This record gives sequence, structure tokens and C-alpha cells, in this order.
Amino acid sequence: MQSVQLVARERVELRPMPDPPDPRPGEVTVRVRAVGLCGSDMHYYLEGACAGFPAMYPCVLGHEPAGEVVAIGAGVEHLAPGVRVAVEPAISCGRCEFCQAGRHNLCENMLFMGGLQVPGLLREYATMPAGNAVPIPADMSYAVATVIEPLSVILHALDLTRLEPGETVAVMGAGPIGLLCVSVARLAGAGHIIAADRIPYRLALARELGAGTVVDIRSESAAQAILDSTGGRGAHLILDAAGKPDSLNPALRAVRPGGRIVLIGIPSDSITGVDLHAAMHREATLHALKRSNRNDHAAIELIESGKIPAAKLVTHLFALDHADRAFQTVAEYAGGVAKAVVEL
Repeated sequence: MQSVQLVARERVELRPMPDPPDPRPGEVTVRVRAVGLCGSDMHYYLEGACAGFPAMYPCVLGHEPAGEVVAIGAGVEHLAPGVRVAVEPAISCGRCEFCQAGRHNLCENMLFMGGLQVPGLLREYATMPAGNAVPIPADMSYAVATVIEPLSVILHALDLTRLEPGETVAVMGAGPIGLLCVSVARLAGAGHIIAADRIPYRLALARELGAGTVVDIRSESAAQAILDSTGGRGAHLILDAAGKPDSLNPALRAVRPGGRIVLIGIPSDSITGVDLHAAMHREATLHALKRSNRNDHAAIELIESGKIPAAKLVTHLFALDHADRAFQTVAEYAGGVAKAVVEL
């Protein structure tokens, strides 16, 4: 089968790889139809590492997939060939103490279909546990279904720190994850949403999705803008979708006393010089997020209902043999790209 492989920094190639094995009992084989590019894919592409883990060349990236079931193993009853599915890329064991406690994203024996432990989904076929293939509506496009995985991440973020109706939310970074933060915060009843970024077209999209205030950090301080927008009190909840020193420290200085910050974006390096004094002065709660925790069914319902306008995020589609252009487009913020999707 064909696959897109990262062979060096800033270099991806279309290469053959062995077909996956036939499904064993409890497994299915999925024909992958579309894969969204994620920020972590771009870390590997641009930096050769992500979250402290170096890339191993060649590797297959991609963990925001959708496709159709083409074969099932013995004992699989809820799926059949032809069923359209989204794929949960994290394979948890179901046995360890964290899985037993319902915290599957912290599984001690996790295998992640993303490039290092297990090849990612930028390939034509993949065999996986049946529980990792989640049915999607028949009329949901594969491209739109690639938003299910990142939306699940944001829903888990709000599971960690409940948003009360009327609270002020600030979002640091208006890439696809930040834009989903804006959409979910609006849906959850935020009283005011502030989005900060350095790219004008993304700020415009954040405003369209529900941000009442947008901050261009090229010309103004994100922390000061948040304080100005809240009468000096700060935001109740800050979602850091950038994971950079110039997003986390402003968040620490602009969170309301007793407020919460969720670190969603993956830092390129360990962030040094973090202003913990600011956090202590405010008795702020800082949550670090790890992916999602089986939030995909809720994500599917929100997209299907139209409450989350996923189609607005999918701005660019690329054929499999043009996947290199997809990576380049996202790396260069070219053509007003929000989310790029590779179609197989």
C-alpha cells in the first residue's frame, strides 16, 4: 500500500509499505480516506521532534483520520464492511489502573498510531482494535470527520476544568486547536471570548467563530489586552493552544485570581523562565492536557448537529501524492490555511 513518510526534517515522500495484517478477533481493518494534519505532525516535520521525542526516520505520521471498514475479525458485531468511521489513534489496554479508573489517555501500556510506537494513518489501510473505529453519520464527509479527533481533545480540556456560563475565556493561539477552543467556549456559554494570535486571517476566523475580542500579538500585549477587556480582573479560564513562552507567561499574568489555565499546545522545547510567581499570587490552577479521553462520541454529535462548524476549519484539501504540499502549506501559513486535510 502507499503511505506518506517523513524521511527527514521538512521532507515527506510517497512510499510503499507492507499491507497491514488481516484483522484478528476483536479487530477491524480500515481503508483510510482522509487525514488532518495536526500541530504535533508539524513539530516532527519542522523540528524533527515532538514533546521531547525525536522522530525516527522514516516514519508515517497522521492521527486525525477517517475512513471505512473493509474487514472485521471474529467477534466484532457493531461494525461491518462499508461502515464509515473516525479513528481514535490511541490504543489503550483497558487493564491498567488508569484504564480501570476511566482515564484511558493515561494508560500505562498506550500505543499511539502517530509515528513512533505504531505507524500513523497517512497510509491506505490500518488494522486496529474495533473499539478504535467509531461510526460516523453516513452523510458526514471524511474531510469533516477528521475534525473529530482534535475536537475530542478540546472537550477533554473542558472535562478537566469546567466552564461556568458567563465566564470570560481567553484563547492563546488561533490555529485549528485554538479555533476549536473558541467554538467550544461559545457553545459552553462563555460570556466573553478573547483570542490572541499573530496571524490576521486566523484572528478573523476566530471572530467569526465567536471571539468577541481578538488580539494581534505582533502589535499589542496579550496579557494587557486580556486585562483591559476584563476591567483589570483577568480571564476566568485561559486555554493555551500555542504552548510557547509568549503564550504561557501572558496567560499566567492575565488569569483571574482563582482562575484556571489549560496547557493544550505542545511546547517545542521545555519552557524555561515560567512566571510561577504570577500563578502563586493568583492561586491559579494550571492543567496540562494529554490528548482526549474517549470524547469522540460527543464530538461526533456536536459536528453532526452543526453546533460546531467543523467544515469552516477544513480550508485546504490535498491528494495523497501532494501531501508534501500540504505540509509546506501549513508550515508557511499559506493561502489562509486553517486545517489541511490529505485525502486518500
